[in-house]
Amino acid sequence: MQVLYFGWVKSRIGISKETLSPPLEVTNVVTLIDWLKGQGDGYAAAFNDAASLRVAVNQEVAPLDTVISDDDEVAIFSPMTGG
Repeated sequence: MQVLYFGWVKSRIGISKETLSPPLEVTNVVTLIDWLKGQGDGYAAAFNDAASLRVAVNQEVAPLDTVISDDDEVAIFSPMTGG
């Protein structure tokens, strides 16, 4: 699974992307985020408030309960504002 990070999520984790093989119990974006929280202090800080995050799965904006698999690309980013 390819995971991409943008905005303050990227800043807190310190990387823009990584290839991951999460455990089998990671079946949707919420469980991915929960698993990522345990991967280090930067991850815990970035994913402290999952409800404030936005995600895209395979380049389409998706809700946090979207089912994911090993072949997916998941982008996680902070909310965007417009002007």
